[in-house]
Amino acid sequence: MVFSMNTPRQRRSKSGFTLVELLVVIVVLAVLAAIVLPKFMDSGARSKESALRSDLKLIRTAVSLFQSDIGKYPNSLQDLAETDRSKVKDNSGVVVSANDWHGPYLDSVIIDPISGEAFSYDRTTGKVNSSAAGNSLDGTAFSTW
Repeated sequence: MVFSMNTPRQRRSKSGFTLVELLVVIVVLAVLAAIVLPKFMDSGARSKESALRSDLKLIRTAVSLFQSDIGKYPNSLQDLAETDRSKVKDNSGVVVSANDWHGPYLDSVIIDPISGEAFSYDRTTGKVNSSAAGNSLDGTAFSTW
C-alpha cells in the first residue's frame, strides 16, 4: 500500500484561488479604474469645446471675408450660407453687387455645439460669440469666446 504525503490542505490549495487572492485582484482593478476613469469622464465636454472653438474660428473667418468683399458686415449669419446673391442685402437694405459677391461663405448655418442654438452675432461690429451659458472646463465663460 502506497501512502501519499499530501495532506488535505495541500490538495485544496492547488484547486483554485483563495479568497484573499481574489480580493487583492479586485482591489488592484478598482485602483486602476479610479485612476483611468476620470481622464475619460470629461472627453465629451472637451470634444464639444473643441468643436465650439473650431466653429467660432470658421464663422469669424467667413464674416471677415464677407466684410472684405462687400465692405459691410452681413445682416445675419444666414447671409454667409446663402447661395442666392439676390437674397443678400447689406445693412442699408440694398442687394449686394454681383461684382463684390463671392459667396456662399459657409456651406450651411452652424449652430453652437454647446447650447444647440444659433451663435450670438452683432451685425454692427461683426462680432460672433457662443450663445452657450456657463463656463468651460478651464473656467472661462463661453460667452467670452
